[in-house]
Amino acid sequence: MMNRLKDATSPYLLQHADNPVDWHPWGEEAFAEARRRDVPLLISVGYSACHWCHVMAHESFEDAETARLMNEHFVNIKVDREERPDVDAVYMGATQAMTHQGGWPMTVFATPDGHPFYCGTYFPRPHFQRLLTEVHNVWTGDKESLLRQGAKVVEALNTNTTLPSGPLPGADTLDRAIANLRETFDAANGGFGGAPKFPPSMVLEFLLRSGEREMSGKTLEAMARGGMYDQLGGGFARYSVDAEWVVPHFEKMLYDNALLLRVYTHWWKTGGGEPAQRVALETAGWLLREMRTPEGGFASALDADSEGVEGKFYVWTPDELRAVLGDDDGRWAAELFDVTGTFEHGTSVLQLPGDPDDPGRYASVRERLLAARERRVRPGRDDKVVASWNGLAIAALAETGLVFERPELVAAATGAADLLAGTHLVDGRLLRTSRDGRAGTNDGVLEDYADLAEGLITLYGVTGEARWLRLAGTLLDTVLDGFADGAGGFYDTADDAERLFQRPQDPTDSATPSGQYAAAGALLSYGALTGSTRHREAAHAALGTVSVLADKHARFAGWGLAVARAALAGPVEVAVVGPHDDPRTAALHRAALLADVPGVVVALGPGDGDRGSGDPLVPRQAYPALLEGRQPVGEAPTAYVCRGFTCRMPVTTVEDLRAELAG
Repeated sequence: MMNRLKDATSPYLLQHADNPVDWHPWGEEAFAEARRRDVPLLISVGYSACHWCHVMAHESFEDAETARLMNEHFVNIKVDREERPDVDAVYMGATQAMTHQGGWPMTVFATPDGHPFYCGTYFPRPHFQRLLTEVHNVWTGDKESLLRQGAKVVEALNTNTTLPSGPLPGADTLDRAIANLRETFDAANGGFGGAPKFPPSMVLEFLLRSGEREMSGKTLEAMARGGMYDQLGGGFARYSVDAEWVVPHFEKMLYDNALLLRVYTHWWKTGGGEPAQRVALETAGWLLREMRTPEGGFASALDADSEGVEGKFYVWTPDELRAVLGDDDGRWAAELFDVTGTFEHGTSVLQLPGDPDDPGRYASVRERLLAARERRVRPGRDDKVVASWNGLAIAALAETGLVFERPELVAAATGAADLLAGTHLVDGRLLRTSRDGRAGTNDGVLEDYADLAEGLITLYGVTGEARWLRLAGTLLDTVLDGFADGAGGFYDTADDAERLFQRPQDPTDSATPSGQYAAAGALLSYGALTGSTRHREAAHAALGTVSVLADKHARFAGWGLAVARAALAGPVEVAVVGPHDDPRTAALHRAALLADVPGVVVALGPGDGDRGSGDPLVPRQAYPALLEGRQPVGEAPTAYVCRGFTCRMPVTTVEDLRAELAG
């Protein structure tokens, strides 16, 4: 048996490299082997922080008898869904169509051409062994029926797959979306719907941009006080298994924390106060402390498990608190953090239902408990760098760093951008992942281009470094040229990407903004900074599906709704011109980015048409054209507030700039 996973850049694949299963990575070699042997494919899809993936691996993939059945009767392919979201998407569509549910690990039986004919998720070992035998028996006894089944599944999945599109959403459409969200809003606990509850990051961004404080504020405070938020180390777990945000599913994902970091920063900008600032800075600190890689990027995830037990790293008993803190502080901490057996075996997840009555004591208790927790066996870390999720982190850290005047956060965002630009971008095309500074082989998908462009545009707005805007323009040109569907939307894979049995296209949000809505946001901001009509019109067209989803499915269009709100606002453009080292320039710049204005874009530079480069071969639109013709007034740093490049009178004070932005 060959160990074909040993050179993978995916930690998830490497976790399976020593299985007795003869795993293949995704690729033509596996398909050719299945055709040669005339056996089905068994495609197993998961990711490194997935608890039930670990369970199935231990029960089945490490078991000699199960491996024997798999090796004798199938060609087995192991897929990291985070490396190949396109493969995951098409087979998840098949799984949901066949079983009306989905999840990971995903288990797919397919023809040698990759057509799925039987799908499921987690199977206990006895059930899985029976299934392996039954599929083998049908394949050898009535193969044609399975080939027909696979063909029917593919035909059905390729029929009517495009979501209808409408016009650019207007204010009435966005109001109806808010009404739709209110129908499922949990007024008692925050969030939407019942258990399990996932952080509704994109919806919260839309609500904040819309000035809707009730649903957004209730949800943000409830999540911050519950067990889903790590009260000691900062950062959010993947979701809450209950409706009250008490018990999390303990894995921590980069994308959740990047999105929530930005949302909590925006909540602070719109009146969230101390809780918003605390959570934003603690989460940013967690990102830098636990997720940053030696190369400057950000790792994908932390496992839910340590020592084979879910949540063991994070939970406490009253006795453990007293052992670390002493009797008095231990009792005080148990009451403060509601350590009353909220999890399993008498342990508790820490919550913060009320504010501490002694902030100094609280800080001391947190510091001591965190130090004690650091001596525990840590959860595993998936340290591959994913382009799209790092793009989200770049945007969040850059903005949070400027808002709270924390230059180390902006520096971290810049470091990640440098890694992506130097390692992931090859011959103008983006690779999705890297690990240990070595790029993987998988092409970037739409969300990679769009989220990274969003991050770079935000980083430009914070630093004024035009190179980031130019690179964003390169990425967005690829989006327009290689991903467009010809009807205003975008496919999730490029036109020259590997052909699967279906070209995935899903404009709806999931745990992250959909590629289409992320592209719309980046295109809108880029068009506002450069004056590019092509980019602005493409953004408006990509938002057409929001009008279809807003009335009944607004929860799945949160990022599109947020971008639409910015589009209706203009978006507002602010040009700040003046010397970088002048504190008056910095004050105007920060005031512009602190504005409670949906999707505001900021160009920063010395002005007077400066393009940040003397290279005449770079196209004009690659520069912040918003700065062209803008000059300081009377040698004082100056701000111009514009919409569609039509500007109001220039201002030179923070007070006047705030008044212009509020007008």
